[in-house]
Amino acid sequence: MKQLASVSRYRTWRLIGLILGPGLLLALGCGTTRMTDTQRTATEQLLISNAVDQAVSHLDFGSLTGKLVYFDPQYLDNTVDRGYVVSSLRQRLLASGCILQEDRSKAIYIVEVRSGCVGTDRHSLLIGVPQMTVPAFVPGQPSQIPEIPVAKKTDELGAAKLAVFAYNRQTGQRVWQSGTVEAYSNARDLWVAGLGPFRKGTIRHGTELAGEELAIPLINGKDARAGQGGEAAPVTSAATWREPVQVPVVVTPSPLLTLLAQAALGPPGGTRSKSSEGQKAATSTASPTIPPAPVPPPLPPPVPNLGGQAETAPAQIWSSAFAVKPGG
Repeated sequence: MKQLASVSRYRTWRLIGLILGPGLLLALGCGTTRMTDTQRTATEQLLISNAVDQAVSHLDFGSLTGKLVYFDPQYLDNTVDRGYVVSSLRQRLLASGCILQEDRSKAIYIVEVRSGCVGTDRHSLLIGVPQMTVPAFVPGQPSQIPEIPVAKKTDELGAAKLAVFAYNRQTGQRVWQSGTVEAYSNARDLWVAGLGPFRKGTIRHGTELAGEELAIPLINGKDARAGQGGEAAPVTSAATWREPVQVPVVVTPSPLLTLLAQAALGPPGGTRSKSSEGQKAATSTASPTIPPAPVPPPLPPPVPNLGGQAETAPAQIWSSAFAVKPGG
């Protein structure tokens, strides 16, 4: 009986194992996540774009406000992140009130830009034992001493140097130049006794540890991400402009001018008095007035001569500007 009972319990546990075994194997499995990196790190791209934003925001295009401008970016062909630099400069021109023209021949002023530097640099500081290679005295033993830092600091720097000038397209005369404008951005990482990195810089919102911001006022410092310069809005700030609306202008004459015009032209509707029309017609159809001829003086009376015959004065002819009349 005992043997039958043990065999029965064995079969029961075996059946339970066959049922739960595959489920336990599936429950003990694990998964993996595939992670990839871009060719350029996010820190490098943020450093460059932040330096460009600050440099462009320091440019003041106020002298070209309201002018027809053509932006010539041909001297930025070999610049790192050329598209971002060109778009930032065009945005700055528009924010300053310039009227951009896509056709060079339609613009009055040409704006040219060049870059002296758009790139990154880095340096580090270590307090402790650096990593080094030593001769291997025992075969099979490692020949490198690992880095043992007490404190470590890494600084990455982004720099941008731009220069812009403008000239008249038709005359070629100079109009404006910005001079060289330089701007820098940075990212700093700090390790203390193996704890870190503590990250801060112009591309950060504050001091971060393991991707989380630390709300420590003495460590966070000042946020210098926003660029400054000029009266126009910097390219790093949000702004909205209203497009001017053209309203038709209606000129209403004053009542006094209306009364004076009616008095000069007569009553409306073309009705005039008959007397005024008659006077106008008579004035327009009358012939020019001819002045009368002067009246000649009377002739002297005849003087009798010795022979008894009457003797008269010689005949005289009187003339005027319009008629000739004999004087006898």
